Amino acid sequence: MKQEDYLDSLRPETSEKVKEMEVYAKEYNVPIMEPLGIDFLMQLVRMHSPKKILEIGAAIGYSAIRMAEADSDSQIVTVERDSARYEEACKNIGEFQLGQRVKILHGDALELREKIAEDGPYDMLFIDAAKGKYEEFFNLYAPLLTEKGAIISDNVLFKGYVADDEYATKRMAKIAGKIRTFNEWLANHPDYHTTIVPIGDGIAITVKK
Repeated sequence: MKQEDYLDSLRPETSEKVKEMEVYAKEYNVPIMEPLGIDFLMQLVRMHSPKKILEIGAAIGYSAIRMAEADSDSQIVTVERDSARYEEACKNIGEFQLGQRVKILHGDALELREKIAEDGPYDMLFIDAAKGKYEEFFNLYAPLLTEKGAIISDNVLFKGYVADDEYATKRMAKIAGKIRTFNEWLANHPDYHTTIVPIGDGIAITVKK
């Protein structure tokens, strides 16, 4: 915890609009990336300079907006299934004046591949949606990546329960089990290299072999 507090103390100041989104997410229990996790994701975007990013799981648009901030040349397509969160994401993207760079689709990502493919290929895939569907999202959208494309998966340590779910609730332990299965599948995939970084809620970085 002391280490995380120290790293938090080094984080750059964010805009008031970003802070408002973070406060809103906390108040209404909207799952957005943890502070150190979003900083890490933004750094990956800066390093990789992806022309096109596909995000599975927009929520209220927080990650898409922060990725757009990280690289002013990136175009982002993001997908959200929940109607209320989709509307909130549209509002936030508009307030940040990112409507020309961030395209948000409403619907289940597992059913929108044809529409999503229209804007491909993508240089980065960011998965942050239903935890039990990660492998399906990966298999469906990894083929839409460019040769050097990267796949980023969030929450792969899930509050520490993936490594040790002894004190997890039954529901949390079930989710942790699904993520554990995904992590093992990723680690043993014959076509990809994966590294899991224990920052935020755990971030997996995957590239083609």
